[in-house]
Amino acid sequence: MTHPLAQGVQLRVLSAESLILPTCLCVCSDPNQLCLKNHKKTIMAFSVTTRSHSYESYDAEDSVFEPSDFADSSDQNCMRHDLVDQKSRRHKRFVRRHSYSPYEVKVKTLAHHHQWKAPEFFRGAKLPPGRMVVHQSSLPHLPVPDLAQTLQKYLKVVRPLVDDVAFQKTEQLVEEFGKPGGLGESLQSKLQSRAHERQNWLDDWWLHMAYLDNREPVVIHVSPGIVCPPQDFNGKKEQLQFAAKLVAGVLDYKVQIDDQSVPIDRLRTRPLCMDQYYKLFSACRLPGEQRDQVVVYGPDCGVRPRHIVVVHNNQFFSLDVYDNNWKPLSQDHIHAQLKKVVCQSKHPSVPVGILTTENRDTWGMVYNQALKKDKTNKLSLEAINRSIFMLCLDQETVREEDRWTSMGHQLMHGGGSQHNSGNRWFDKTLQFTVGTDGAVGIVYEHSAAEGPPIISLLDHMLDYCSQSPAVKETSVQPKEPERLPFSLNKSVLEAIDNAKQSLDMQVRDLDLHLVTFKTYGKDFPKSQRLSPDSYIQIAMQLAYYKVNKVACATYESGSTRMFHLGRTDTIRSASVESLKFCQAMQDSSIQPSEKVALLRRAVEGHKRYAQETVSGQGIDRHLLGLKLIAVEAGLDVPDLFEDSTYEQAVHFKLSTSQVPSKYDSLLCFGPVVPDGYGICYNPAEDHLNFCISAYNSHQETDTVKLAAALNQSLLDMQELLQTQAKL
Repeated sequence: MTHPLAQGVQLRVLSAESLILPTCLCVCSDPNQLCLKNHKKTIMAFSVTTRSHSYESYDAEDSVFEPSDFADSSDQNCMRHDLVDQKSRRHKRFVRRHSYSPYEVKVKTLAHHHQWKAPEFFRGAKLPPGRMVVHQSSLPHLPVPDLAQTLQKYLKVVRPLVDDVAFQKTEQLVEEFGKPGGLGESLQSKLQSRAHERQNWLDDWWLHMAYLDNREPVVIHVSPGIVCPPQDFNGKKEQLQFAAKLVAGVLDYKVQIDDQSVPIDRLRTRPLCMDQYYKLFSACRLPGEQRDQVVVYGPDCGVRPRHIVVVHNNQFFSLDVYDNNWKPLSQDHIHAQLKKVVCQSKHPSVPVGILTTENRDTWGMVYNQALKKDKTNKLSLEAINRSIFMLCLDQETVREEDRWTSMGHQLMHGGGSQHNSGNRWFDKTLQFTVGTDGAVGIVYEHSAAEGPPIISLLDHMLDYCSQSPAVKETSVQPKEPERLPFSLNKSVLEAIDNAKQSLDMQVRDLDLHLVTFKTYGKDFPKSQRLSPDSYIQIAMQLAYYKVNKVACATYESGSTRMFHLGRTDTIRSASVESLKFCQAMQDSSIQPSEKVALLRRAVEGHKRYAQETVSGQGIDRHLLGLKLIAVEAGLDVPDLFEDSTYEQAVHFKLSTSQVPSKYDSLLCFGPVVPDGYGICYNPAEDHLNFCISAYNSHQETDTVKLAAALNQSLLDMQELLQTQAKL
């Protein structure tokens, strides 16, 4: 019998493959590598304040690049040499700063960690009774996988990454850890007890390790940027007209959030956790020293936010977007307010927003010890934190030959201190950018959600913009925008100058390449009865092997939203099967029929591993949990996690994620290790879109070279399958 509150709930059906998520987002580097050698320190619990309760997909695709997309760039090569040859000191510092991973962190400390629980910290007050409450309560809890199963799978996934000597040592460590009555069984029992006591045994740990204790800047390392299809307009007038439609479209989506009518995602017949959808609006990350906080001002908070913040020429304004009856303002009224903002901010101001690009400890110190102590600043900061979302009205930047890649840079970091980086507040959960040149996109702070809720919002927003009528002038005078001023003393101005220098160094170091593979899309692997996502992942394995002649640890984000408060686990794409296929493709003596068999075996193996991961049977979060539970118990970190094989297994040189959208939008994120790549892809039926990132300061990485290898790998795999089919 259907519960009355659940009747009429819309369902969004996802294929199994739509549970493959953005890493970053990447999940900002894979947190299974938390290094807890100094276990005697106390682990400090993160502090998350939420003013409301609230808070992916398994579909595959392909896109092909034109040969011209891979032409060498002399400018890019020159920049690479400059960075390597002339800035060795900066490079050393930069690599150290970019080595953060929740799996590699040198222990922060869990003192009193066992005394706090996720629900109180992350959820705060509850959602008002409604459909979502009924839905969420029906979801199963995240399971703790069987220990023997995880250890067996661990040996299998590390085999292609290490030599025989290292593997034999790892086998011995695994045997010792998993023996009956041994340390592994003891930690497993403790982890199972934790699972019985909590709504989700991983939830608070993950937020803590992957996000709020990460001291690296959120820019590039944590917060993804999403490039939308460029709009066909140019100039301030059309910019404001489109921006008004965009705001109206986002507010139209928020109505579904407020009345809990957002269609429920489903994996075939199973409903998925919708918690993340309810943490998108009126949310912000707050900087701290050692750890950050997240605040969400939900429908039950004392004073519901009714404003957005608009930033233009680095100046911030508060705009009310609801009338007295809590009805969203029309796009015409919003447009009138935006024109007033532009009139009141004709010249660039001091880029206070660039402070949000800093190292989190540095920014936390400035925020709490300087900015917040001034009454004027405190009010402005509160208005920004509480705002429903932020709209960034950007200035046009110099158009490069590759416009799509140029837009990717703008969405990831704003282009640097001389461009739009100060026209942001990177701590804000949702920022929408609209440039005078038609560049449109979203920047989102990652701690609240993975990609699917953001993409759902993006698709709705673009649908609304394409279908809404033209913006008209209105005689009704809207409420005046309220300027949010900042009082800046000498120390804050110095901090801003330092932030500019630090950001510009990171911007110069980012190697970014957005490409489209046009020969075929996800329709081709489907025609071969192959999972499109698994097919693309194996193509990336082949591309990396072509360039480096070895396999590497590969992270693909797999959603665990099948479970209450589920986030992600790691789908490991590098396998014994994938390595055998890659080696065979480089060996002309092997028959095509055998290569096809190896390809199919590799694709099926990846698909099977992905299905197990989204079903809660992944190994990476389980191993992380065993490590953390040992620390909480005051035990030495098990030798298994100090093994060089484990360190290599969680050093993800390929950090990948599929983020599908019905539009040609593309999510961009940075690598999670200094010598690695970040790859996000959005597969369409007849083409594949890829964003590939790396660091110029590392001589072994080159996005153009890897993109060319990926292009060739996709062509080689198609030719192999088509040729064999004709025989």
